[in-house]
Amino acid sequence: MEYWQACLIVCPAAAVGGAINAIAGGGTLVTFPALMFVLESLTGTGAGSIAANATNTVALCPGSFSSSWGYRREVRELWRWTRLLALPSIAGAILGSWLVVSGDEQIFRAMVPWLICLATALFVLQPRLTGLLPAASGETPADHRWLVAILQLAIGIYGGYFGAGIGILMLSSLSLLNAGSIHQINGLKTVLAGLINGVSMVIFIADGSVHWPLAVPMIVSAMAGGWAGATWARKLDKRLVRKMVIGIGMTLTVWYFSQLLTGR
Repeated sequence: MEYWQACLIVCPAAAVGGAINAIAGGGTLVTFPALMFVLESLTGTGAGSIAANATNTVALCPGSFSSSWGYRREVRELWRWTRLLALPSIAGAILGSWLVVSGDEQIFRAMVPWLICLATALFVLQPRLTGLLPAASGETPADHRWLVAILQLAIGIYGGYFGAGIGILMLSSLSLLNAGSIHQINGLKTVLAGLINGVSMVIFIADGSVHWPLAVPMIVSAMAGGWAGATWARKLDKRLVRKMVIGIGMTLTVWYFSQLLTGR
């Protein structure tokens, strides 16, 4: 495979992945398989999954930043939650990324389909779960804030390690805040995902795991897709956004369970 042919595969995948991440998360389902296929074709020997994982993180990270800009109005309205959850996001990402570059990823990968399945189920049940939460005068109880912070730390670890589906995990956990509309929560999720991916990107670059000839054009494509996705998502009906999130979650669940069962 020639380099230009590789770009014809990974650049559209990055644009679509960036848009999907802006809407609900799960863009890695598009970009990671594309990277694995292209890297194996370019090298002829089969690239390691860590190289594809690192390159994927670097490629999608700027897309998260451009999506955050697209959601700037919603993020301003939930700024106090951004401050609260930034630290556990960063701390978790540091630990998760360190596990990638220093440990065995197979054990954690076996957990991925279960995590995505749980997150999707939580999002399906989110209206009922939120309705059960007592929030006097529109305020979120302190114990719920601490619960979400702990969950965000765990999501940060997972996001730093592999990252597929962190948007869905965050949409499920952030719904416990009962803090705003789905579009506001989506904006908060996008900013926190940008923090997690940004920390992971720095660590992967320092480790030398990134395939830069593919990462650079993917960055540009993902940024364009992320901005377009954020603009589009804000205009969508709440029920449609929820259906898209659930659909992405189900797709991710089937995909990763199939990978687990086939031993790939």
